[in-house]
Amino acid sequence: MTRPLVFALALLAAAASPAAAQGFPSTPPAPAEPRPFSLPEGQTLTLGNGIDVTLVPYGDVPKANVYAVVRTGNVDEAPGQSSLADLTVGLLTEGTTTRSADVIARAAAEMGGSVNAGAGLDQTFVTGRVLSEFTPDLVRLVADVIQNPAFSQDAFERVQRDLVRGAAVGRSQPGTVARAAFSRALYGDHPYAAVVLPDPAQIEAATVADARAFYDAHVGPQRTRIYVVGRFDPAAVESAVRDAFGGWAAGAVAEVPEPPQAVTSRRIVLVDQPGAAQSNVVVGLPTLDPSHPDFVALQVTNALLGGSFGSRITRNIREDKGYTYSPGSGVASRYRTGYWAESAAVVTESTGPALREILYEIDSLATNPPDAAELEGIQNYLAGTFVLQNSSAGGIAAFLAFLDLHGLGRDYLEGYTRRVYAVTPQDVSRITRDYIRGDDLTVVVVGDRSLVEEQLAPFGEVTIETTD
Repeated sequence: MTRPLVFALALLAAAASPAAAQGFPSTPPAPAEPRPFSLPEGQTLTLGNGIDVTLVPYGDVPKANVYAVVRTGNVDEAPGQSSLADLTVGLLTEGTTTRSADVIARAAAEMGGSVNAGAGLDQTFVTGRVLSEFTPDLVRLVADVIQNPAFSQDAFERVQRDLVRGAAVGRSQPGTVARAAFSRALYGDHPYAAVVLPDPAQIEAATVADARAFYDAHVGPQRTRIYVVGRFDPAAVESAVRDAFGGWAAGAVAEVPEPPQAVTSRRIVLVDQPGAAQSNVVVGLPTLDPSHPDFVALQVTNALLGGSFGSRITRNIREDKGYTYSPGSGVASRYRTGYWAESAAVVTESTGPALREILYEIDSLATNPPDAAELEGIQNYLAGTFVLQNSSAGGIAAFLAFLDLHGLGRDYLEGYTRRVYAVTPQDVSRITRDYIRGDDLTVVVVGDRSLVEEQLAPFGEVTIETTD
């Protein structure tokens, strides 16, 4: 026997023996008590044109984030304007009346950072992160980007082509098709549904004049809020904000649209995809928005039911049954509305059985509260991920924008972990009964009709759609 092999076997034997522990405990220590999330006081001010500004000193890294958040997005798109918000916002960093796209990117890079823009459902973001000493300069750069877009034809065509390609890719992905069908089932022709799978023809039909008109109607100081979070000189940044944003004239900005009335009754939708190798399933229903007192309890319930790797639905249809590889659920937040949904790519012949097990887990949790140990593990997971997600200046800026969108106070952020741990097993069952009602679930399946329709029949009347 060679010397290296003898040495390796000796190491294995030592590792297997109690002596190898060398005094280390055989069980890990108990976790420490959760700490409440604490945010520095900061400063809030309002400019003469109505822009609210929040300055928050945070962290030790010598960088700062600037977020300009506009209360507009896909929600403001009219019928036939699919992705017009994305098209418009995509042009903001493509050049201003005084800077080209290259000059904008170079200016940010020379400050040790970058500037980006993006449209969401309810909010548009123009953001940047730079070294601390350049924070006032970043404020001025972001102000130029959001107030003075050039809307050049060349840039418009480039952004338009990218969006058309993205829409085409989305239509080739069964999971995206399933989410789009689910959103249509809930929200009809509301933009909340249309944004999931944009219409390439509508994007191609848009013009640079349409983008300019969307900007003029929906972007202005009345809908804008500025957040600066990180390490910076408060006096210098306040002066830069007042100088760069204070002269932005208030134009005629349209009213924020009302939230949609979502469908809340059982529906079974089968999107026929002949020859599909698997079924993409989405099961869900409208629930609460973040302003509701039960929203945090709903998040805890979701994590226990399907929203974490150790959740009940995941253990059932992934670990025990082997119907799917990566199931998961989530609570989607919209302004004054939201929904809960479980999604999974399922083996075709197991489509019906997987749906039956999902409904079983929902009904079981509604009638049988979890034990304290299971709930505590989920609470530790949620509290820990919440702190991690908000441990950076950018994370805090984004969460502050979330709070303002939903009309929540600072105490929601600082008291979040306390609310998570206040949820009881009985609360979890009540939340499931009240808000994740099995009889009201919308079920969407994208798969081969010839193999799946019969499996879905026991759950209700099946509506057939096509991918054309």
